[in-house]
Amino acid sequence: MTDLAARCNAIEECYEFMLAYAAQGVVDEAGSPASGQLRTFLQRAEQALDGLAGSCRAAVDESGVQPVDRYVAFIDVLDRDARSALAAVRLVLAQPSIGSQLIDNLNASIHVRALLTDLFLIDEILKTRARHPIHQT
Repeated sequence: MTDLAARCNAIEECYEFMLAYAAQGVVDEAGSPASGQLRTFLQRAEQALDGLAGSCRAAVDESGVQPVDRYVAFIDVLDRDARSALAAVRLVLAQPSIGSQLIDNLNASIHVRALLTDLFLIDEILKTRARHPIHQT
């Protein structure tokens, strides 16, 4: 589950950084030394989002949880949300300058929020299952 955990961390760290960046009231990238860091965090999140569902499938397979069909159905949801969030991140990265308002809008995106909720849910389930393997049905 190391790959999935690393991807989750990159996405969560990016989101946390974006919250702080949005609060700064930056009009454009020239106005903040954090702007270079913002693009780095967004690029890491972009890499983490690309192939996220496959990484999640591998973690589920590795964990041996059952019934696997329920996990696969949820991973399909996660995949759609990840692809939607990835499109939004790529759109923001394509902009010549990224201000706080743009990042605030990305933070508020239902696609980003849905993805974060998906990740929190599957991460907690897999951690719980690893701690309590006897209760698998």
